[in-house]
Amino acid sequence: MHSLRRVAYIALAWVSFILGVIGVFVPLMPTTCFMLLAVWAASRGSPRFASWIREHPRFGPPVVAWEGERAIPRHAKWLALTMLGFSVLILLFTLSLFWLKAILVTGLSLLGLWIASRPEPRGLPAPSTHLIRR
Repeated sequence: MHSLRRVAYIALAWVSFILGVIGVFVPLMPTTCFMLLAVWAASRGSPRFASWIREHPRFGPPVVAWEGERAIPRHAKWLALTMLGFSVLILLFTLSLFWLKAILVTGLSLLGLWIASRPEPRGLPAPSTHLIRR
């Protein structure tokens, strides 16, 4: 059972990583959320894969900032808040059920406030040299 669990974590890590890479190219699809999920799953199934994601030049810095400081880079905040605002506008003009509209708009607004309240990264540490094989 232990090896089955490990395989499941590795599979989840790879699927999340691939979805995160797709998110780089597809508008409205998040990248960082999937990378955070990939690192979480990889940490349980393949620590080497998790280290590789953390040290990746494109995907690593936001993951490291979140893990170390619970911080979100400014450009990611602006993108997330813009997309949330766009989603709220679509909901306001397309949903006819008032109660559902109110719940969704309130939830997205609270999510936006939470994202806006996260600190920005102070500075990213250099990749850990003990993980690099010589």
